[in-house]
Amino acid sequence: MNTNRHESHDPSETPQITLRGPAELADALPFMLGFHPTDSVVLVALHGERGRFGGRARLGIPRASHEWPETAEHLAECLVEGSTRRGDRPDAIAVFLCQDPAPGETGRRVMERLRPFAQRLRTACGALDVPVLEALCISDGLYFSYCCPDTRCCPPDGTPLALSGTSVMAASAAYAGIQVRGSLKDMEARLKPREHGVDPERPSAQRAALGEAAYVLVPKILDTPAGQGRQELRATTIELARTLIDRFSQPAEAPAARAADSPHDVLTGRASLASDRWHTSADAADDARLTPEEAAALILGLQDRDTRDQAAEWMEGPEADGALRLWRALSRRCVAPYQEYAAAPLALAGWVAWSSGDEPSARVALSLALDADPEYLFARLLHQACNEGLDPESLRSCLRKERDTREAAGTGETEADDNDDQASDHGSDPAGRRPGGRSPSRNRERVADRPAGPRPRVPAMRTARRGGPGRVPTRAAGAVRRGATAPRSTVVRRAGRRGTGSGG
Repeated sequence: MNTNRHESHDPSETPQITLRGPAELADALPFMLGFHPTDSVVLVALHGERGRFGGRARLGIPRASHEWPETAEHLAECLVEGSTRRGDRPDAIAVFLCQDPAPGETGRRVMERLRPFAQRLRTACGALDVPVLEALCISDGLYFSYCCPDTRCCPPDGTPLALSGTSVMAASAAYAGIQVRGSLKDMEARLKPREHGVDPERPSAQRAALGEAAYVLVPKILDTPAGQGRQELRATTIELARTLIDRFSQPAEAPAARAADSPHDVLTGRASLASDRWHTSADAADDARLTPEEAAALILGLQDRDTRDQAAEWMEGPEADGALRLWRALSRRCVAPYQEYAAAPLALAGWVAWSSGDEPSARVALSLALDADPEYLFARLLHQACNEGLDPESLRSCLRKERDTREAAGTGETEADDNDDQASDHGSDPAGRRPGGRSPSRNRERVADRPAGPRPRVPAMRTARRGGPGRVPTRAAGAVRRGATAPRSTVVRRAGRRGTGSGG
């Protein structure tokens, strides 16, 4: 097990584990990521003669095979360039393709179907002068090697994976306190709507509440005097969020209490299964704490970037757990056709998880936020910073400073905020200020969530309104996020890596 290069320590005092062969390499993958990857391609950088683990890059396997060449090149470039930027270019790469068989399909059939993708990955890495040391396909409880020609250790029908939790790697990880949080699919399920959950009426009730909220709130923003509707919505949203975080900070009332994990459960893998069941029950209890109307009002309010930035201040201390549970619950309420709304609560969930030290959960939440809205820069910045091993304290410090400034002024807004929309339409002024009337030093802490360009026309939004509550969200909600609100969000500054080492 390679050392944690994000913290300052003496490497000679860190226990080392030597992995021998594809079997132990396959067993180590969940411990490197913090979860069991499903439907994923993973690249792991290897350094030095002994193949010390370094940076990792994971992406969902594209369903369309014509996307494989571009995906392979992109992943290889991201891993090599990212490692080089941190001062440690990889000497080799290990490739993992993880995918469960489709109905009627075998693990070997999955391996053969993905073989061209594995070859593309090997070629892309080789083009960057970094050889692929091993390429494994993990499917149906088996692993297959694309590189090893020896059928004695890597038979064509695959080799069974070690029983979960029984390897030396698993025992050492349990001793070191490294947690595997179940499968990627299970982690994503905690952040996605449950169309067929415990209460079958909840999705339709939430869908109606979101439509009604958009029909009421968006016109309020657009039809009131400049800035007034947005400020009123911001104040009510923050007050509602504060109330709900207090509510969610109460202990989770799961139907079954979570028992302490015994050493035997840890080694057999039963602990992670029990944990997943407990999380499902706890999430269901959290869902019951939130009415459809409360969820809709808060989801709509968080589409305003300044509101979302202020909500990000609930990031540490006792309130962080309640905030994380609330943002997760809100992301589960973004039912179809309102999936794009989920970008804001998912980004907030990722930020709080990262701030609390749970990097695997943060990456999953931020990745889903980008799935909901690929142009959501707040999530992109956080995702990049988390992947590069930056210290979240730099952003926490920035948010604390914002909060202290606002509290010292005795108001939730600054005078410059009232003119954001007008100034953003006229570019930079001769004094060198950026759109919004802020000085360059101020804007180093804030950045627009969307590329510069013409803003949506208000008449178009009013036309959508005439279609009734059911049609407003598909067009009007985007206006709240893309331009009818303040064009700024907290930037993740690149200063301040953890410890003395570079992220790996």
